[in-house]
Amino acid sequence: MEIENVAGAIRWQADHAANNGAPCTGRVVRAQLGLLDGGTAVGRALAHWPGRPLEDALPLRLAGGHHFLALTGADPRLAAVYRGEVTDQAEVDALVLAVTRDHDAALLPWLDGPPQTNEAGRSASIMAALLWLSPRLGPRFEMNELGASAGVNTMMERFRFDLGGTSAGCPESPMHIRPDWKGPPPPQAPVEIVAIEGCDRAPVNLADPEQALRLKAYVWAEVTERIARIDAAIALAGQQPPKLTQMDAADFVEQRLAAPQEDDSTRVFYHSIVWQYLPPETRARIEAAMAESGARADARRRLAWVQLETNRATFRHELRVRFWPGDGEDHLLGTAHAHGAWVEWFGA
Repeated sequence: MEIENVAGAIRWQADHAANNGAPCTGRVVRAQLGLLDGGTAVGRALAHWPGRPLEDALPLRLAGGHHFLALTGADPRLAAVYRGEVTDQAEVDALVLAVTRDHDAALLPWLDGPPQTNEAGRSASIMAALLWLSPRLGPRFEMNELGASAGVNTMMERFRFDLGGTSAGCPESPMHIRPDWKGPPPPQAPVEIVAIEGCDRAPVNLADPEQALRLKAYVWAEVTERIARIDAAIALAGQQPPKLTQMDAADFVEQRLAAPQEDDSTRVFYHSIVWQYLPPETRARIEAAMAESGARADARRRLAWVQLETNRATFRHELRVRFWPGDGEDHLLGTAHAHGAWVEWFGA
């Protein structure tokens, strides 16, 4: 499935938000249709978008900017919409148009890059994959995250997890990841994260209040448990910031693959809802580097690739794992909600 038309992408995204517990955000997104006549610089940029609007998450880019204005108090007019007090679509359309006109210059840069939601709930799938890998490769993992944004999931060794009754992580953590679980639980296996770091081309600094608030702006306003997870991530980063490098994903993979690896460990590269944003040449370099390194992997220095990414044909978010030594083939372990609300597990 792909939608090349901007209006179609806006409608699809509005429906998707409404059907996933965010009807208020859905109304704000749908109101973007009223901007396409070109009366604002933002509207003209939307209408003449040169890429694929849905794959580029174009409606969510602007949705983040609108939410940011409400969160900061720069323009409180949409706050009533986010609280569910204004529900008439025509009224929402008028408010979004007025806010956009008044903040045209401030909103335009929000279209420059994809949303950085950095959702901690996605770590449920990553941890489930480690639990699945542990009996096959051993319990010791060196973790390397691509497209880490603010590094929220580059702190997953400090989260606590309840995955269908299987426990993992740090029992005292303020970040409690407990998705609705469908299917049998993953194995109760030992997982030791011996090192963890990540990369992003434009990392977000959670210690900077404005950057942290920008990250929160990409979260749908009604989904309060996601807001709480961002707050928990900010608290964890205040205790010890995640290890992040500003770097292209392919450069990072090649650099990390060339670095010394601890004996009797599995080097894991992982990412969630990132692959679609990488240029084709970057994806090709990563694929080649992983295949080459996988061919050299042995029983003492192992390699794995964990991906929670969108199937562009079905728009299902699929958890897939490849590992070496082994066949290096994709293993589909499950599907998950985009924000981690639920996981459907096939790994058994």
